[in-house]
Amino acid sequence: MQAWQINDGTMALGSFDTPEPAPDQVRIRVRAVGINRADILQVKGMYPAPTGFDQRVPGLEYAGEVEAVGSKVTHRQVGDRVMGLIPSGAYAEYLVVHEDEPLTLPDNLDFATGATIPEAFLTAYRALFLDGGLQPGQWCLIRPASAGVGLAGTQLAAALGARPLGSSRNPANLRTAEGMGLVATVTEDDTLAEQLKSITGDGVAVIMDMVGPDWSQVLKGLRTEGTLSLVGVLGGAQTMMDLRPFLQRRLKITAMTMRSQTLDRRIAMAGLFNDRLAPLFAAERLRPLPMETFAFADALDAHRHMVEDDFSGKRVLVL
Repeated sequence: MQAWQINDGTMALGSFDTPEPAPDQVRIRVRAVGINRADILQVKGMYPAPTGFDQRVPGLEYAGEVEAVGSKVTHRQVGDRVMGLIPSGAYAEYLVVHEDEPLTLPDNLDFATGATIPEAFLTAYRALFLDGGLQPGQWCLIRPASAGVGLAGTQLAAALGARPLGSSRNPANLRTAEGMGLVATVTEDDTLAEQLKSITGDGVAVIMDMVGPDWSQVLKGLRTEGTLSLVGVLGGAQTMMDLRPFLQRRLKITAMTMRSQTLDRRIAMAGLFNDRLAPLFAAERLRPLPMETFAFADALDAHRHMVEDDFSGKRVLVL
């Protein structure tokens, strides 16, 4: 099979053996690959795959069809349309995963569209609702609301009865989010906390933060017993802060990455998607993200597009 192989800070197409499924695994013929910033960082040597996974082939997100099943597989069959999120190895024509790991691709979505969904929507759902504890009627801030996870979080908050606010370093990029349920936008400056309180009264209940690291205004915009849910560090990986507000206002901070989850956790998240989010896509209460598509052979161009272009949505490789 063909797969993209990392080599000295870049990558090139190479030939690999087509993987065989273990007894409890399925082999998926990949039809589309969702591109994420983690892929670019992995290629540069800054974000290696978790221990135990192939370091040579990047890629976290895929959509395709089951082509072969292991001898003990009971829940999947050849021809099933699926999508999923894996720790590494999606930039390939074939991959193998546990039979319970893939998400069911809704019938009304094509493969390219399916490749825009798993990383963004699973990350946002976990950050806002599972870790953040967001409830219907509560306010949340999505920082930024222009990236794929931010667009997914905006939709999820609106669809499940919460009230999302959004920010971005480039406010023009928030137009897409505004069309997906964003209630209002705020500006990332030294009046951020004042803006949040002016809109909400006492601050937001949850902040889904992909930016960091300057939280001087961000924390002031959290209401008492609010939660900061950290899922990225686009603005830098180090910060200094006063811990007293955490004590005085009983604030919470939680952090996670979907990539380093155990198999059991990945299977559990797949189950949550199939039970809770797939019906929202079927009912069109959730919409796939805007996307730019590239041929599988043009993966390097797709990476450049992610680095250089302010497009608000997902980039997808189509096989």
